[in-house]
Amino acid sequence: MTDHPQTRVLYDHPMSGNCQKIHMMLACLDLPYETIFVDVLNGATKERAFTRMNPMQQIPVLRDGAQTICDSQAILVYLAAKYDPDWADRTPIGMAKIAEWLSFAAKEVSNGPQMARLWHLTKEDGIDIGKATASGLKVLAQLQAHLADRDWLCLDRPTIADIAVFPYIATARDGELPLDEYPAVCAWLRRIRDLPGYRPLKGTREMAEKYKNSKEAYE
Repeated sequence: MTDHPQTRVLYDHPMSGNCQKIHMMLACLDLPYETIFVDVLNGATKERAFTRMNPMQQIPVLRDGAQTICDSQAILVYLAAKYDPDWADRTPIGMAKIAEWLSFAAKEVSNGPQMARLWHLTKEDGIDIGKATASGLKVLAQLQAHLADRDWLCLDRPTIADIAVFPYIATARDGELPLDEYPAVCAWLRRIRDLPGYRPLKGTREMAEKYKNSKEAYE
């Protein structure tokens, strides 16, 4: 596919929380875009055309004119830097604090709430649900302690750090994690849902069986 130089396209799957991050960020920035569904079940991320865009064979991928950006955290950094730096920060310490939470989203949240959700939706082989549940509970406890006396993960305003961590915490109940036992986390989720760019995750349990065995495309 050859896009017009100004076309903005998100390669997407409706069950992916990582794609949800980009939908939310684009909406917060009021940027128009198109979506292309990527059929991960049938190996679309491994096709030659997709692999040329992203050698890691994962979604999301954003094409913004002539630029192609892969990985949800990297896309958030790009969008904030290009379109509204207030979603990131201009100071070295602010940038570092945001980077800490982007790393938390990519590791702790991915290994805990994300994997617990995926297992309960698909019963996918290869996921240690005991380990994922323990990791998920640890993540919720860490967030509860951190958010007990603050509104946002870092700085004094919503940033890409909040967008990066949000989706798989908001869907923690899909992974049978007791989200209601963490009131500060629930209050933070409500604040994010009040942002003008909030977009609920489309994935549902009814879709889970259809998209079974697609974990590698959601990293």
